[in-house]
Amino acid sequence: MTKPIVAVCAMTLVEDCTLRLDDPVDDLLPELADMTVLADPHGPLDDTVPAARPITLRDVLDGTLGTGMVPAEPGTVPIADALDALVYPSMDEWIRQLGALPLVHQPGERWMYDTAANVAGVLIARATGMSFGDAIRERVCKPLGMTDTVFHVGSESIGRFATAYERDNAADGAPVVEDAPDGRFSRPRLFESGGGGLVSTAQDYLAFASALLAGGTHRGERVLSRPAVTLMTSDHLTSEQKANSGFWPGYFDAISWGLGLSVRTRRTHLGPSVGSYGWPGFYGTAWYNDPAEDLTAMVFMQRAHAGDQRLPMWHDFWTTVYQAIDD
Repeated sequence: MTKPIVAVCAMTLVEDCTLRLDDPVDDLLPELADMTVLADPHGPLDDTVPAARPITLRDVLDGTLGTGMVPAEPGTVPIADALDALVYPSMDEWIRQLGALPLVHQPGERWMYDTAANVAGVLIARATGMSFGDAIRERVCKPLGMTDTVFHVGSESIGRFATAYERDNAADGAPVVEDAPDGRFSRPRLFESGGGGLVSTAQDYLAFASALLAGGTHRGERVLSRPAVTLMTSDHLTSEQKANSGFWPGYFDAISWGLGLSVRTRRTHLGPSVGSYGWPGFYGTAWYNDPAEDLTAMVFMQRAHAGDQRLPMWHDFWTTVYQAIDD
């Protein structure tokens, strides 16, 4: 659920003309200039062709920059192993390592998950001349009063910070702690991850979701214009991109991708209306706005998700939400 906040921050830079959606990112991200592309996405890393065009900010925000998560068994796909081996000592070092690898696909050819949000974080930091976390705070969190949305939890707030659990219990039935309150989020982060590095509260995230639902404003404070919100929450993938992207066949049959979040394109159950948008998080958290119903729905858990097993859960969740509306 960090990704939509990152996209909003990037769009504030588009609105003040610091960045432009269709300009190449080469000036600020020279590590990603003049990229090569794998001739075969499953083939050797040294079998490449030149990129057909530069990567743009639009590519970064809609996930079509040409690289991202490659689900594969270790040792079976060279680029998957290479991407998994990237280390995160700092944002500058990470982007250097990423730029040294070929792209998996040509820019604009396919949607790929996760990595784009981290690229956006580096871009935002360099465009603003401040740390990524400071840019998020100044441009998104401060105007919306999101005082608990941060990349690490200070000692004064540790007592309010939840424990994160693994999806499955131990053999004796006891829950398995994945990250305790004094774990990795309790320390300053050298790499502030746009893909999933923020912690937050239900109250803060409701302010964020409410601002988007209201067209970019919350309690008199405007963070984006209504046209910018409309652009963010529109379908940005072509039919060709949807046909050859996603985590499994048919992944984009009823959803698509906007700028930093998913968009509902077809109603399949008693659930989100067409035009609804949002995205879940790793620890069982999720949020969606349904503009047709003037509705924000959120759930905050603290147990790792079950992959595609989330889908039946979300069917049941939305059925409950809409039944409550009918009642």
